[in-house]
Amino acid sequence: MAGEDGKAWGMTIGALAKAADVSVETVRFYERRDLIEQPPRPYGGVRRYPESAVRRLQFIKHAKSLGFTLNEIGDMVALSADDPSTCGEVQRLAQARLALLREKHEALRFMESVLEALLEDCRHAGARAPCPILEAVEEGIGEPPGPSPKR
Repeated sequence: MAGEDGKAWGMTIGALAKAADVSVETVRFYERRDLIEQPPRPYGGVRRYPESAVRRLQFIKHAKSLGFTLNEIGDMVALSADDPSTCGEVQRLAQARLALLREKHEALRFMESVLEALLEDCRHAGARAPCPILEAVEEGIGEPPGPSPKR
């Protein structure tokens, strides 16, 4: 498809990927997840993506950098930024994500303190003593407080 100036409208998947600084496989993956729309392929031609697809890919990247999952991003994409009533739903998603990030942060701080203590034990263990880190792992030391993770 071409405009009056003879130039093709839109961009190829490769140009889209480059403009959004992602791989072509990432674009295809997001198409399969219905996060971006795959334009129709004209008979004998190449699909052309609109400029809005670059903005959508950047939105996805930014949301991922804040810790949102692809399912949550899909929920956000389905909401209209122009509709003030959607702000509450996005706020709920953001609050849930923040709570989860705080839990992960607490778990990481716990793991850090356990590893620091185990390394200190190693420094004081004799050369012939069993490895304190391996013993602790075998005994299950280092489990963060709270419910056990799903396996």
